[in-house]
Amino acid sequence: MQRALSERCPAVIRQRLKCRVPLQQSSCAYSVVPPPRDSEEKKMLHQFLRVDHAGEYGANRIYAGQMAVLGRSRTGSLIQQMWDQEKKHLEKFNEILAENRIRPTALLPLWNITGFLLGASSALLGKQGAMACTVAVEESITEHYNSQIRALMERDPERYTELLQIIKEFRDDELEHHDTGLEHDAEMVPGYWLLKNAIQLGCKAAIFVSQRV
Repeated sequence: MQRALSERCPAVIRQRLKCRVPLQQSSCAYSVVPPPRDSEEKKMLHQFLRVDHAGEYGANRIYAGQMAVLGRSRTGSLIQQMWDQEKKHLEKFNEILAENRIRPTALLPLWNITGFLLGASSALLGKQGAMACTVAVEESITEHYNSQIRALMERDPERYTELLQIIKEFRDDELEHHDTGLEHDAEMVPGYWLLKNAIQLGCKAAIFVSQRV
C-alpha cells in the first residue's frame, strides 16, 4: 500500500526518508505562500490551504477522541505520538492562514464534533478499530496532499518551493501514520473494508465541502 500511495506522485516529489529542511528557513520575501498573481491563483491557494487546515483540524479531533477512550491503555502512547505530529501540522496551517488572511472553513464547529465522535467510536472497537480509522483517514489525507503536490508541480514548482516543502513533509508524516496503523493490526478489526470505505467516503465529502464553504 505504501508503495502504491507513493507512486501516485512523480519521482521528483518523492522525498520520503530524506533529510528535511526546517520549515522556518526561507530566503523569499514571503514566508510560505507567494502573493497571488490573479484571482484564479488566489482562489486555488485559498481552497488548498482552507481544506488542508480543515483536514488537520479534523485529524486532531479524531486523535482527541481516540485518546479519550484509549489514552490509558497500551495504545495510548502510540496515539499520542501521532497526535503530537498532527498538532504541529495544525499549528503551521493556523499560522499560514493568519499570515495570508485566509478564512478557515465555516464548518469547523461541525468537524470539531464529528471528528471527536469518529475517533471515540472507532476506539470503542479497541486498538484495531482505532488503527483502522487511522489507516482510512491518513490514506485519504495522503492522497489529497499528493494531488496538491502534482497541481503545484505542474503549475510552477519554483514559485511554490516553500509551500511544496511543507505539504511534502506533512504528507510523509501522514503516510507514516497510515503505515503505523497497518503495523498495529488495523486490518484485523471485524468489517475492516466496510469501515475503511465508509470513513473514506466521509473524508472525501468533508474535503469537497471544506474547499467551498
